[in-house]
Amino acid sequence: MHEPQPPNGRQPGVLRTILGVGGIVAVGSAVALVAAAGVLSAVMAKTIVTPPARREDDTRVVAVDRSGGTVTLQRHRDSVLPGEYSFFFSAGTGHVRVGEITARTTHTVTRRILKLDYGDLAAARRGRFSGWLYTGPADLGFEWSDVTVPTPIGPAPAWLIPADAAPPSTRWVIQVHGRAVRREEALRAVPVFRAAGYTSLLVSYRNDGDAPASPDGRYGLGDTEWPDVAAAIDFAAAHGARSIILMGWSMGGAVALQTLTRSPSAGLIAGIVLESPVIDWADVVAAQAVDRRLPRTIARCAVLLMGSRWGASFTGQAAPIDFGRLDFVARARDLHRPVLLLHSDDDGFVPAAGSRRLAGRRSDIVTFVAFSDARHTKLWNFDPARWNAEITAWLARLPEV
Repeated sequence: MHEPQPPNGRQPGVLRTILGVGGIVAVGSAVALVAAAGVLSAVMAKTIVTPPARREDDTRVVAVDRSGGTVTLQRHRDSVLPGEYSFFFSAGTGHVRVGEITARTTHTVTRRILKLDYGDLAAARRGRFSGWLYTGPADLGFEWSDVTVPTPIGPAPAWLIPADAAPPSTRWVIQVHGRAVRREEALRAVPVFRAAGYTSLLVSYRNDGDAPASPDGRYGLGDTEWPDVAAAIDFAAAHGARSIILMGWSMGGAVALQTLTRSPSAGLIAGIVLESPVIDWADVVAAQAVDRRLPRTIARCAVLLMGSRWGASFTGQAAPIDFGRLDFVARARDLHRPVLLLHSDDDGFVPAAGSRRLAGRRSDIVTFVAFSDARHTKLWNFDPARWNAEITAWLARLPEV
């Protein structure tokens, strides 16, 4: 009895060979995909923890009308926002403040020039938007001084802006800026706190370009920066502070929360104000992966790399980041001071979902103020009257420490 022949007369041995080759190709492709995912995860992780050398100019300058006092820019998710903003141009060598939108087209937006601080705007080709607005404390018109905070890794410069009060106020606010920016970010908050009787201390911290760098030169996403803010609390206490508000912007929110829960001097903290804060880094990394059209698996692997000792060979970190310790949705019950949480639902960088979840879990102490269309750390620029009013009202309700 003869065995049945395979279709097309091919012998079983030939079929096995073909399937074997196909299997090798499939396995090879799978290995290549895994390798590519590993590379992308490593690049993403290293990018997150490495302070950038410079910020990218992402908005084209179309035209400058000197007689009309306007600048026409490429339509961009930030350039179309109403309000007053900074526009850094020509790789940061120039700075202009822009305000009212006077015209729009399908591809451009024209804005009123409020003040050209430095640089040749007419020669500019590209730039980037920022919520900073002010270039330094002198722009505010208040008395101020340069001071130095002795941190665990060396002296860190800070700006001290006294309250308009006599005798000197014992209520201070310590402003903690976000990732890849500097103290200028927080200048917008000085007037509202000063009007409420608070002295403002705008601090620098490791690896921000002003304060000393850490030995590894890497961000800890709040897990390593908080001792510098704790040192600022000690500085404030040594200069008369008896009640302190911490205000954190973006990653500075993560730093402030770590300071509240880990600093020996946390007893002086009366409350926390958070502007567009990082509440859970896993949310942020996942959102960044989606924004770059990468699979969420890449984000999960990047978090794994940053949080493991073996990942240091890829990221350059001296120690792994404890992401569980940075997750204040999970750690909501560890908070023990009132929190004012300001976040825009279209943030675009740090999702507001973490802020909403934290507010839901701790409605007893968290006041959540939702904005829309204001994007990341630009809430004051978008609606300064509301932003100031929310902070003023919250401060008035705040119990003394």
